[in-house]
Amino acid sequence: MSTETDLLKPREAARLLGVSYPTIKQWILSGKLRSTQTPGGHHRISESSLRPFLARDKEKHTPASRERYRRISGRNQLVGKIVNLRTQGLMTQVVLAVGEQRITAIITADAVRELQLRKGDTAAALIKSTDVMIERVDPS
Repeated sequence: MSTETDLLKPREAARLLGVSYPTIKQWILSGKLRSTQTPGGHHRISESSLRPFLARDKEKHTPASRERYRRISGRNQLVGKIVNLRTQGLMTQVVLAVGEQRITAIITADAVRELQLRKGDTAAALIKSTDVMIERVDPS
């Protein structure tokens, strides 16, 4: 039987497999991926349950594999330099300079540490939205 330390949260499993959290949840709910539930109803995934998925990924040729390089489907990627990082509690405000413009994102402090983000680093803002609003900025 697995101990608590052998079990992963769905987000941790998603990160390990290089898939989204909703994909992991869908796999769990459809029975494609086995999980156990905590007394509170939260899903936990054993590392052994992930082995078949990791093995299949390793069999793919390098361009198709998620193991070495992660690709993002979003096409709205704005590359710039990190000009400010401000952490408060569990969250961090990241300000990215893209040309003359500034893009601000609020992400978890854990994500900043995991990505090892530093002021001056090159990074990309990935924008995925179903609604985009346009405002006229000239006086006419």
